[in-house]
Amino acid sequence: MSRIIAAGLDGSRESLAAVDWAARESLLRDLPCRLVHAWEMESYAYPTAYAPPAGPDLRRHWAERVPREAEEDLRRRYPGLRVSADQVDGQPVPVLLAADADAELLVLGSRGLSGIGGFLVGSVALSVVAHATNPVVLVRAEEPDASGPRPAEPPYGEVVLGLDLRRPADALIEFAFDAAARRASALRVVQGWTPPAYYGLDTGFGYTSGAVTQGLGGELAAQEAGGLTDALRPWREKFPGVEVTENSVIGGAAHHLVEAAAGAGLLVIGRRNRDSAIGTHLGPVAHAVMHHAAAPVAVVPHD
Repeated sequence: MSRIIAAGLDGSRESLAAVDWAARESLLRDLPCRLVHAWEMESYAYPTAYAPPAGPDLRRHWAERVPREAEEDLRRRYPGLRVSADQVDGQPVPVLLAADADAELLVLGSRGLSGIGGFLVGSVALSVVAHATNPVVLVRAEEPDASGPRPAEPPYGEVVLGLDLRRPADALIEFAFDAAARRASALRVVQGWTPPAYYGLDTGFGYTSGAVTQGLGGELAAQEAGGLTDALRPWREKFPGVEVTENSVIGGAAHHLVEAAAGAGLLVIGRRNRDSAIGTHLGPVAHAVMHHAAAPVAVVPHD
């Protein structure tokens, strides 16, 4: 794995948002930034903002213009950024997976939808996230802002980590703590849990509030909260400068994570590595978060 930050680029507004996020992350980590533009003459999908040029030579000229102009724009807006742009022959998914394998982090764009519909994560991004060997960050396209691009300096928003205590993967926890430390940001850890089916309604569970304070339910809630504290203790010691808030909540974690990410700078979730020749390998929490969270979402693969 190379020490670079890679970003997928196709000229669309969401991919340009991803490129911008990747540039700022590269500066934050003091790493080079590589822009990757997948190109196939016959199947190239032009962004809707552009009309496809006529003729193979003009189409190739336009495709070469996309990474070149993006690189020039980043050099202008982020002095000191080490950036390169590559046009790679091939279909987007294998090209981006190859870029992910050669990078510390891969950044992709996700399209914004209005209202309560959430955000659209396309088939390319879903396939890449499902099969990537290194972390992938999905960045939604923001509304145009007359104030210009977001700065590469602090303050950064809170980092939110979704953690499953049944599989508290070190790679996932370390990624979130490291992201918070680099940003000098607070870290909020959200763990969702479900009471056993044999617990009755008279045991003190408060499903509407996501917390319990009394009875058998309170005891179980205390155990879950204690387990979260135990899991995070060594990481608090490794990253003593990170301010950590622990949230152990009843029910599925997805809506709690989406809610917490509303004002966050980064949401971090895990994806368990699974051996299968078919289908994507994303659970319901990952799907919900990827489609509905407003903050950039980092998906970290782990065993």
